[in-house]
Amino acid sequence: MTETNDVSEREPATDEVVGEEAVAEPDPLAEIMAERDKIKDQLLRTAADFDNFRKRTRRDLDDAASRSREDLLREILPIFDNLERAVVAAETAADAASVAEGVAMVLRQFDDVGSRIGIERAVSVGERFDPQIHDAVQQMESSEHEAGTIMAEILPGYSIRGRLVRPAMVVVARPPANPGPEPEADAEAEAESESESESGVVEGGDETEEPAESEPNVDEEGSVAEEES
Repeated sequence: MTETNDVSEREPATDEVVGEEAVAEPDPLAEIMAERDKIKDQLLRTAADFDNFRKRTRRDLDDAASRSREDLLREILPIFDNLERAVVAAETAADAASVAEGVAMVLRQFDDVGSRIGIERAVSVGERFDPQIHDAVQQMESSEHEAGTIMAEILPGYSIRGRLVRPAMVVVARPPANPGPEPEADAEAEAESESESESGVVEGGDETEEPAESEPNVDEEGSVAEEES
């Protein structure tokens, strides 16, 4: 009986030790799942914040573009107004020169507005062809212009604040297929030909010149003197 009681008294101590071990060693799988849920929640929050940022940025860009278009329209509206006035004046004007002067004033107004908002016209005629700002629509043979030089401008090109909006459409010179002689050589050859022709005329005149006939001697009485035999 005494031994049985001792064994029964030891059993609760064993149970207490097992319980302490269970509390001291948590389940590794549960920890991993908790960490996963935490990271997932952070990712979802980050994705939501980024989506809100993207929508807000898109909205700000659209608003900025709209304000830019409104500012540009506000600048060029006076040009349209003056063009309408020019059309109305042209219907009743008796002098075409006054109408042309009015249109020229509108063009100068466009240049002023363009300079304020950063619009620049591309320089073309007389310049070397630049594919960055020029668009060659035709090539023309020319001995007066160096190959690759712009001879004429069909449509002007424009850029705004250094960014090309439209390239200039131009005509570019190219060397002639059969280049003629140089102008100096032509002048020398022509001078030599003229000198040769003049010398030929003089020599020919000396050969064909006939001696002049001697006129009969007439005395004071009007009688013709007899020739000596």
